[in-house]
Amino acid sequence: MPDPWMPQALRADVGDHAPCDPEFPARAIAHITADREATAEAPLDLVPFANLKSFFTGSGKGQAPQILWDPFTGAFAQFFPATSRSKAVADAPGGTRTNRAGKVVIQVEALFFPHCRVNGKVFARLVDTPCTGWGDLHAWISSWGVPDVWPMGRPTSLTRNTCPAGKWRTEGGWYAHAHVPENDHVDPGSWPEFVSQPLCEPFPGASFFQAGRRSPVIGRMHSRLVAEDCDRYTSHAGPDMWGAGDVRSYAAWQQKLGFEGRAADGIPGRFSWDRLKVPRG
Repeated sequence: MPDPWMPQALRADVGDHAPCDPEFPARAIAHITADREATAEAPLDLVPFANLKSFFTGSGKGQAPQILWDPFTGAFAQFFPATSRSKAVADAPGGTRTNRAGKVVIQVEALFFPHCRVNGKVFARLVDTPCTGWGDLHAWISSWGVPDVWPMGRPTSLTRNTCPAGKWRTEGGWYAHAHVPENDHVDPGSWPEFVSQPLCEPFPGASFFQAGRRSPVIGRMHSRLVAEDCDRYTSHAGPDMWGAGDVRSYAAWQQKLGFEGRAADGIPGRFSWDRLKVPRG
């Protein structure tokens, strides 16, 4: 199962979790915080990330998304797990349950408003920012089965384009706040392109890792452990054969992920393997 909490995000759980509606397809909803009104002639400084985090854990709990993302620094805060609905869109009683209508409904607020100023430079659109951390965010949301499609089109302007009820019920993927039924917002105005994910080796099962087994999969795993600074090998000869050095090095990787005791025994499990991202041959 994917991680309900994005590994790169500061967990700021506001509680009040509630399930999504699994009869609908997985989706994500893109927002900008739009917390100041600036113009090209009168730009304004970006509001600090800490201010928005405090808002969503305080008086703004009733409007909190899953993720607050700072596209300038790559910082993240997460207020609800992926498995819960969040509260960043209007959801009329008896309506389409906009915050819940999906196996997941992962809502992202990018810390941004048009013509914000950061370090003396003004940014008119979200896609003009560095979009730092977008690859990690996209990968985590994709791990929950949200397809790389915009059923209503990728947002390119601050305009309203409400999704028809039938499309909303049947088509998963990414939606702008401007697309969500029962809402009147026009954000986010733009959003970065999807990031191509490298093909990774699927988890071969714990029984695959037996002393003396040779496989190019083990060799590629060896290289990834070294790249992740988990090299506990005494020799790099025969990197494609499973042995004691692999156990020590993989245990270091498990510990890096936060596992302890018997959970860091050096034998790959699905969660740690998927995080290692061993490339497919």
